[in-house]
Amino acid sequence: MNEEQLILHTDKYQINMMYAHWVQGSQNEKAVFEIYFRKLPFGNGFAVFAGLERAVRYMRNLRFGEEELAYLRTQEENYPEAFLQALRDFRFTGSLYAVPEGTLVFANEPLVRVEARIFEAQLIETALLNFVNYQTLVATKAARVKQVAGEDGLMEFGTRRAQEADAAVWGARAAYIAGFDGTSNVRAGMLFGIPAKGTHAHSWVQGHESEDEAFRKFAEALPDHVTLLVDTYDTLKSGVPNAIRTARALEAQGKRMQAIRLDSGDLAYLSKTAREMLDEAGLSYVRIVASNDLDESIIFNLKAQGARIDTWGVGTQLITAADQPSLGGVYKLVARERDGELVPVIKISGNPEKVTTPGLKEAYRLINRSTGKAEADYIALRHEQDVRQGERIKLFDPVHPYIYKYLDDYEAIPLLQPIFVNGEQVYALPSLGEIRRYHREQLTLFWPEYLRKLHPEAYPVDLSTELWELKMEMIAKFRY
Repeated sequence: MNEEQLILHTDKYQINMMYAHWVQGSQNEKAVFEIYFRKLPFGNGFAVFAGLERAVRYMRNLRFGEEELAYLRTQEENYPEAFLQALRDFRFTGSLYAVPEGTLVFANEPLVRVEARIFEAQLIETALLNFVNYQTLVATKAARVKQVAGEDGLMEFGTRRAQEADAAVWGARAAYIAGFDGTSNVRAGMLFGIPAKGTHAHSWVQGHESEDEAFRKFAEALPDHVTLLVDTYDTLKSGVPNAIRTARALEAQGKRMQAIRLDSGDLAYLSKTAREMLDEAGLSYVRIVASNDLDESIIFNLKAQGARIDTWGVGTQLITAADQPSLGGVYKLVARERDGELVPVIKISGNPEKVTTPGLKEAYRLINRSTGKAEADYIALRHEQDVRQGERIKLFDPVHPYIYKYLDDYEAIPLLQPIFVNGEQVYALPSLGEIRRYHREQLTLFWPEYLRKLHPEAYPVDLSTELWELKMEMIAKFRY
């Protein structure tokens, strides 16, 4: 089995809908789908878009091979050979648009748009949601951690608790996008160029006759990369004193120990006391690393208590997004071909938040020229020209339309960039370093009230007047 071939990384009903379209002869009709999420995760004021590179790699390799076709022959639907031949000939010939990775994004705005034959657009739904939902969730969690850590070092330590190997490496990448400085995962380091860092385990200490011997032998092996885990037995009575002895032995060789690591106990008290002990020993250059089920709230509280921690190792809570383990992004049909034209479609729901916004749309970030800050994100039908030309537009709350204002001195930045056009990749994937820099630039566009960790101000995502009126008309038309 080729584990890198992901064309069957989809839900069974996608194949069955493809088959039904093929039977009905509608497989070549054009369709437009959008990916978006309805609610920001973690109670945050923003999310960080990630997953595009994974999606591009997937799209470039969409082929049904003989192994996949042989498996489909075994299915209870008993697909005919003519349908399997159509799958053998399958290629993505449509267009895909997406916001760049690292972009700050918000609820109810399109993050990805697919324009393709329904035969193609239906197949890719599951995989695209899988990639975008997970990586955006982890990148957003990482951004929250980065927000409270400030200029402190941040290491991603989550591999052993991640939901399998792919989650570990792509989660490490998502965290790096949002400001983490490195990862413990060596494969992620190799694949993406993320700095890979490591110390030693408790078992290294347990595997020697004494803690002092364990530290000394580790320093002999890696004299230029010594970070010692000091809590195997007793952090303050043995761990730190033994680390100090090791550091002095290294100094005698003209070397410097890098850090000690705390992995249990009262991290605020232990870090402050360890800092005093290190400073009194003349080792003010030795840094303190902390781990132990950390997240943004724990780090925030530890810093408030005056913890003397230089680098934070964040694992389980980050890689699993433990307090909200799914983003809830959806892939919804917004337009379909009828008589050669794309016409808007809508989904009505008893849950108001699940009513879709119809039509082929563009999303813009409106930058107020007088402040240089983002004023709102603005969603308009593709044919609308006023926002593109910088004309005066009305911004109003889609839920409470009587709350409005006008904007006329702004720059409208299109959020959705062409990635594939007519089946060809037209977007050059940026380096991870470029994505990180872009993400930092994104943060400067927003007032701090939108970015704060607790009770952030809601950033406006507005519909154009024409789009809002279309939505109201279609709701009235299809509501029974």
